[in-house]
Amino acid sequence: MKHEELKLLEQKIKACELCRLHLSRKNAVPGEGSYGAQLMIIGEAPGEEEDKQGRPFVGRAGKVLDKMLERIGIKREEVFITNIVKCRPPENREPQDDEAKICMSNYLEKQISLISPMVILLLGNVAVRHILGVKSVSLVRGKLIEKDRRYYFATYHPAIVLYNPSKEEILASDFDLFANIYKKIKEKRFGLEQFF
Repeated sequence: MKHEELKLLEQKIKACELCRLHLSRKNAVPGEGSYGAQLMIIGEAPGEEEDKQGRPFVGRAGKVLDKMLERIGIKREEVFITNIVKCRPPENREPQDDEAKICMSNYLEKQISLISPMVILLLGNVAVRHILGVKSVSLVRGKLIEKDRRYYFATYHPAIVLYNPSKEEILASDFDLFANIYKKIKEKRFGLEQFF
């Protein structure tokens, strides 16, 4: 049932014309990964390569994300990866608030509800602002936040490394910290299930 609902949602995303972003896209990018994922990763928006392929995080920033996930022993296919908006904004600009609101209320919130991950990893300012209502990732970076019976962890968007290679070490240390926290959450969750 969940599988069918998510597939249907993906078809709706691919055909979506609810906001202006559909006018300039090649492909909408619903997201990909496991429908039973315990971890969901949410970025900002598709870039040029994502727009071409219809897949999230397959461009240069995606290579950085892959490297970070590999570093902490998490396989891409175990998680679900998506974005705040599903279409590439023109000139790679940030999604505008109305675009984000439309996309989140129609698609992202439903994906979160259906997949029901234990933990959501937020990448960058746009994801943090729209999901947690916080202006900047630097205000919540590296902290575990509990909201709506779910855990959130935020770090920089992997694209930061492309513009500022010195930030790779900081991003890597955030991912290391996240790996430890995520492991503890999973152990706690599995530990509790034994009592039910």
